[in-house]
Amino acid sequence: MNEYYTYAYLREDRTPYYIGKGKGSRVYDKRRSINKPSADRIIFLKNNITEEEAFKHEVYMIFLFGRKDIGTGILQNRTDGGEGTSGRKVTEEHKKNISLSNKGKKRTETFRKECADRARNNTNRRKKCHYRGKDFNSMTEAAKYFGVTVSAVSHYLKLN
Repeated sequence: MNEYYTYAYLREDRTPYYIGKGKGSRVYDKRRSINKPSADRIIFLKNNITEEEAFKHEVYMIFLFGRKDIGTGILQNRTDGGEGTSGRKVTEEHKKNISLSNKGKKRTETFRKECADRARNNTNRRKKCHYRGKDFNSMTEAAKYFGVTVSAVSHYLKLN
């Protein structure tokens, strides 16, 4: 399925400082180690491509602009790209092992409260939205209805 994309974060002078591969609203995720610029300094390089194509394009673009950390260019990327765990399938055995390792652990009241607070304040939770004159229960629903990516809906909503 062609639902991936590659993107660039741009400096104020419009030169790229980070190249990435994503799906959905990843490009706008604030929980990243790299500083996310304002929406007007984010560009999509390729859209509606397979994950394999996105990985290859990410590697190519990072090679083209080079990495600061190894002295080959201008990007803040810390790898050559092409890696990641998107779509990772967890086996039932692995799920069972995780469950067993958590059994019997006592969680403090403070820990449970902090977890609940994080869940309540999670900005990635589904939110109703009004997109192109129609109401939806989530950005995903709007994206499916109009045949666009969730990131396109998110970007539109941030600009309006």
